[in-house]
Amino acid sequence: MANIKPLGDKVVVEVLEAEEKTAGGIILPDSAKKKPTEGKVVAVGDGRVLDDGKRNKLSVKAGDRVLFSKYGGNEVTLDGKDFTILDEDQIYAILK
Repeated sequence: MANIKPLGDKVVVEVLEAEEKTAGGIILPDSAKKKPTEGKVVAVGDGRVLDDGKRNKLSVKAGDRVLFSKYGGNEVTLDGKDFTILDEDQIYAILK
């Protein structure tokens, strides 16, 4: 992956592909797939600067699997891979 360092409270997430089959084994065409909302965090910023000058540390770290806003962030392609750059508040949960 290209070296990328998000700024502030931004998080770079590698988008995980949507399922190609249903639970019953039916293969879905691209038009029927849901927009992916799950990904793996690959880089995080240093945190937002608060009014008192301190940094608010992020809750996620590189390597975390997360659920994020379906229509949030900015989609980018680097080295042939799809990534989404999100604000931390657009991430809903960390998957364990």
